[in-house]
Amino acid sequence: MTLTDYLYYVILPILAFSVLLIVYRFIKGPSIADKIIALDVLITTGIGIIGVYSIIHGRSTFLDTAMILALIAFLSTVAFSYYLEKRNRKK
Repeated sequence: MTLTDYLYYVILPILAFSVLLIVYRFIKGPSIADKIIALDVLITTGIGIIGVYSIIHGRSTFLDTAMILALIAFLSTVAFSYYLEKRNRKK
């Protein structure tokens, strides 16, 4: 089995199944923090899918998109954490 076979038959189904679980948590999440964390993990899983796609097709240009998504996810998580901290201080 080559690396491409592992990517097709092992890693991509695991990532697809994890996307389904994350979307379920996003919809079902009882609090806003659960939903934000689920969205962050969904973006991280999407970055993994982009990375696998980049390896399969041999194009490194997709990794730029993955890096931009990672930066946006990080900044949005930091901004939301700041918002939650400010909201908790007012109470």
